[in-house]
Amino acid sequence: MELRHLRYFLAVAEERNFTRAAKRLHIAQPPLTQQIKALERELGVTLFDRSGYRVELTEAGRLFATEVSRILGDIRRAVLLAQRAARGMTGEVRVGFTESASFNPLVMGTFQSFRSAYPEVELALEERKSTDLSIALSEGCIDAAFVRPPLSAGDGLTLHLLESEEMVVAVPANHPLAAQTQVELRALENETFILYPRAVRPGLADAVMEACQAAGFTPRVGQHAPQLSSTINLVAASLGISVVPRSMIGLQPQAVRYLALQGAPIRADLGIAHRTGESAVAVLNFIETAKSIAAAARTSRGDT
Repeated sequence: MELRHLRYFLAVAEERNFTRAAKRLHIAQPPLTQQIKALERELGVTLFDRSGYRVELTEAGRLFATEVSRILGDIRRAVLLAQRAARGMTGEVRVGFTESASFNPLVMGTFQSFRSAYPEVELALEERKSTDLSIALSEGCIDAAFVRPPLSAGDGLTLHLLESEEMVVAVPANHPLAAQTQVELRALENETFILYPRAVRPGLADAVMEACQAAGFTPRVGQHAPQLSSTINLVAASLGISVVPRSMIGLQPQAVRYLALQGAPIRADLGIAHRTGESAVAVLNFIETAKSIAAAARTSRGDT
């Protein structure tokens, strides 16, 4: 018995007429009649009563039609589910991100856009430090991650740079520099810095240290704060100053002032990483969504 035999039977059962059923199925009527007779022989039952003017279902035929209708409906649903999965319309994408990335509109915009385009795909989100995200990717614990370069997990991972964000200086609202809108990095030589350990955020920590050294001094670090939001809180408490991504300027607006850096900017790169050779369509769709959001942001800013 093949699926076409079930479709043929159901067409005749619904039309109660072999000629109309054959037309509906786009086949000739004699072969259809032969197929139904062959099905009856295989089942060992009579499915249709052909004694009257109309073709009627027997009791066996009525019961068989109910089950055939359900079976064919299940098959259609199975085909649809398979097709949707092949297009990445269902499933799960496990995404990691750093705390600093969570403040970037690009990241939140990616989540929102992906959710809108693929509402049946579950997003499982995890916040970790960049070094842990690289390991989680390599070990298959997550599928994609918004990270600050460099990527530290070695071979097997691919990173797409999405944005190179300028960093700004955060100072307490009562600081002598708070009245300014910009400052030279060299003017911070005697300040106490609140930074983040290199082991936690190597990309941001290296960028700040290298820029200060290029300006002719090594920053005096008074505190290390593993979370960037904690860094801003410590600045608000007047424990020092810090250099943070521009996307964080909305934090502690009453207690902290944010100053642009004059001269060569310090940049905080942000990328999306995944395992090299990733083939899951839903994951690839998520990555493409992030890249599209980043490209749209560059276009709106007039970046080349």
